[in-house]
Amino acid sequence: MSHVLIVDDERDLAELIDFNLRAAGFSTRVAASGEAALSAAREQRADLVLLDLMLPDMSGVEVCRQMRAAANTRDVLIVMLTAKGDEADRVRGFEVGADDYVTKPFSVRELVLRLKAILRRSSPSKDDSAPVKLGPLTLDIAAHRFYVEGKEVSLTALEFRLLEHLMARVGRVQSREQLLEEVWGLSSNLETRTIDTHVMRLRDKLGSARAYLETVRGVGYRIVDPNMA
Repeated sequence: MSHVLIVDDERDLAELIDFNLRAAGFSTRVAASGEAALSAAREQRADLVLLDLMLPDMSGVEVCRQMRAAANTRDVLIVMLTAKGDEADRVRGFEVGADDYVTKPFSVRELVLRLKAILRRSSPSKDDSAPVKLGPLTLDIAAHRFYVEGKEVSLTALEFRLLEHLMARVGRVQSREQLLEEVWGLSSNLETRTIDTHVMRLRDKLGSARAYLETVRGVGYRIVDPNMA
């Protein structure tokens, strides 16, 4: 049973989401402020945090930033929930590590299906295949871990899926539209700038191996082996 932490100060909406998620088989906890959310996340690890951007004590962006900085919540899935539909707000959420974005108003039934899809796509593979290696990069899909030159690098669930997708297609250009559809799944309505933001953050985490993630101007991105050029 997946556990979802619902963070929203709109009591009626939070209760509606809580009721529907429980009816769908989730365990849940509700927090009405940023501090309450951080405290709840420390007390019980959530599989997914549904996080409102506008909270009474701090912004959802700050809550997301603190969760990503803490060891026990670094890898939790975070889905931003907000009435703001402006692209800048979406990009800010992704820049601090949000995995997906839902804009109010929304269908609660659709939200439940969307969260199930996000959790399903982010579940670590249970196969026994060997880690994928390319130069200094090692992606251990079964263990859901990533290493650069033998040193583990922490990735969000979405960053891991993006890197897995690209490393499975070494040398093949993936357009932004392809990535939106195949990596984001139900988030295919997001602007392509979302892809650029995530690739930028992922490239930063590659450090000395950043040349392996290549931009193909006007098309998209690909993983390459610069030593094979």
